[in-house]
Amino acid sequence: MPEDLLFTLPKPLQLEGGGQLAGAQVAYRTYGTLNTDRNNVVWVCHALTANAEVLAWWPGLFGAGCYFDPADWFIVCANVLGSCYGSTGPLSSDPETGQPWYQTFPLLTVRDLVAAHEQLRQHLGLARIHILIGGSLGGQQALEWAVQQPNLFAHLVVLATNARHSPWGIAFNEAQRLAILADETYHAASPTGGQRGLKAARAMALLSYRSYDAYHQTQAEPEDDTLEDFRASAYQQYQGDKLVARFNAYTYVVLSKVMDSHHLGRGRGEVATVLNGIKARTLIIGIGSDVLFPPSEQRLLARHIPGAMYAEMDSRFGHDGFLIETDQITHFLEQFHVQTFAH
Repeated sequence: MPEDLLFTLPKPLQLEGGGQLAGAQVAYRTYGTLNTDRNNVVWVCHALTANAEVLAWWPGLFGAGCYFDPADWFIVCANVLGSCYGSTGPLSSDPETGQPWYQTFPLLTVRDLVAAHEQLRQHLGLARIHILIGGSLGGQQALEWAVQQPNLFAHLVVLATNARHSPWGIAFNEAQRLAILADETYHAASPTGGQRGLKAARAMALLSYRSYDAYHQTQAEPEDDTLEDFRASAYQQYQGDKLVARFNAYTYVVLSKVMDSHHLGRGRGEVATVLNGIKARTLIIGIGSDVLFPPSEQRLLARHIPGAMYAEMDSRFGHDGFLIETDQITHFLEQFHVQTFAH
């Protein structure tokens, strides 16, 4: 497995919310080989708590023998700014103080994330991207990029995402941030600050990522006499601990606010008009059981992106289905027919 590469932005990044981020770095990975015609590029935008290692977190879709096989494609996945997986984020040092940013890290938006990755694309010398793909926050990034650079992408594939983050989604994120901010250790500004709050936040988030049926099928009690220590309770504890072991509270606050900022129409006009300017041939995939990004949001995208194909997954996993139901995604991609390349 290749190690992360690191790209340092040559100039301070001007942030949409004001100010700038100097010396910003983007961690990224590439898989496969760029062909002679340089037309086999797949760029992956990742979701909230993921990283650049797409073969690890999207198995079944990316990897040997999968639809996106590195033997056929040159795959690029870059870690977003604000993350804790190599790119500049809250645990990085503020160049002005020499100390970690922690809760003073500047406000980022989806457009800032895209601006950094656009500079990485130019650094890599990729004049054309055959497929841009992302789900959830990754889909928000992909849509924003396709709006900004309509002639850059031949194909766009977005899953379980939207044109503007909803009040429902923002409310979920705010509830999670309240849990983190209620943890007094968060305000102490240390690498382990806010861990109890982060655990609670993850437990809340999971309710928006999964579905009623998923919990009923996997966490129901085998006996009728249980009074406490329920399987569902243990599952929430377990998932919270898992995230705490690999993530940090400061990053979670920053990136949840990034998601809240997503609005393709901000400063541009009506969302429908903005979507109509996307030129990439587009596949939009929704999930019938997704309560966080319901299919109505993907159908809106499909109505207004010219010639877009819409497909809907049948999954008991809710929003997380975009990471799990890779057989269905592969089927839809085959229907969409994104041709691979002979070498």
